[in-house]
Amino acid sequence: MTYKIKVSGAGALASLAALAALGWAAQAVQGLLGGRTLVFALITGAVLGLVLQRSRFCFYCHARDWFEDRNPRGLLAIVLALAVGVVGYTVVLGNWVPVPQPGKLPPDMHVGPVSSVLVAAGLSFGTGMVVSGSCISAHWYRLAEGATVSPFALAGSALGFILGFKTWNPLYSLSVADAPVVWLPAHLGYGGALLVQLGGLAMVAAWLWRGFAQEATASSAPGAVPAVPRLRAVWRNLWTGRWHYWVGGLVVGLIGAFAIVRMRPLGVTATLGSAARQWAQGQGWIPGRLDGLDGFAGCATVPQATWVTPNAMLLVGLVAGAFVAATASCQFVPRWPTWLDAVRGLSGGVFLGWGAMTGLGCTIGTLLSGGMAGALSGWVFGLSVFFAVWAGLQIKRLWLSGGPQQR
Repeated sequence: MTYKIKVSGAGALASLAALAALGWAAQAVQGLLGGRTLVFALITGAVLGLVLQRSRFCFYCHARDWFEDRNPRGLLAIVLALAVGVVGYTVVLGNWVPVPQPGKLPPDMHVGPVSSVLVAAGLSFGTGMVVSGSCISAHWYRLAEGATVSPFALAGSALGFILGFKTWNPLYSLSVADAPVVWLPAHLGYGGALLVQLGGLAMVAAWLWRGFAQEATASSAPGAVPAVPRLRAVWRNLWTGRWHYWVGGLVVGLIGAFAIVRMRPLGVTATLGSAARQWAQGQGWIPGRLDGLDGFAGCATVPQATWVTPNAMLLVGLVAGAFVAATASCQFVPRWPTWLDAVRGLSGGVFLGWGAMTGLGCTIGTLLSGGMAGALSGWVFGLSVFFAVWAGLQIKRLWLSGGPQQR
């Protein structure tokens, strides 16, 4: 049974007030531990969650729309987010590391090793997206919509992290230990890296745009002049339907670039991975020593002395901001989960968690933050993810149609 719950504007404002109170408490209680950074992370997460929910920004959904329906809007939004972030990161990192050199990486940026293990991690993560129906970041904001698969997917991701910790040491010895860590500005300079990355994104955008411009031109009435809407209509439209794809891409890119000024790069798996690691080590399920893991940049999974961390506050803000958006737009639709929901979520989550742990992040941490920083690992992970989504959708289509047609 599905319940559609309508919450008034006053209810949304009450949720915002509760979020503000939480931010004030974080600053007051953790004043000696970087309270302002915690508040910044909370606000950043809230804005991110609101934008993700209203624009339906989801790496899997955007890829699926293209592979199944040839709708390029979502993938163009991802390209836009990456392009905006690449420019923003270049400006910021140019001040931090004026002369990029091989072997000298910018602090805390998600620049990881490039190896066959990274490709396997991307393939696993993409498979998990197909099975569970979302990436991890989308599962976080869909919690606020009452999605039934998302809680199971996040629980499955924790199990996947544990499996990743168990397999890490042999994989590290096999491939990761000697893998190159490639930061493009160190080899091409900031200008060269910016040119290569924006050029590649421009070619992808041009390829996706084929036929899209003609569709947009045909659908617009010749000579029509759009009327200027009233402020009340603008406010109402914010909570009706969905925001334009490009709005989500633009804001996500800006948030990714601005976030590094006050905290670590965006990532949505560090807290979940840290909790899974601490619990599994307490149970004796995983090795106490994970070779080289904590020396790599990415979504760190080091057990924390306190769970009031910037990443945890980012997640709290993300879910809270998405809840405000979902309730204000009447998209909070909880229902009882089915066994299929549980199986899809848990099984897909295991693939997501193993891929995120082994790849040192997910589509937000490794692809988005890594790609923006000029990490070759981010682009390799992204290509692997999208290839897995394409292959998974092909297999799913054949399975649902009863197998390939016999001639």
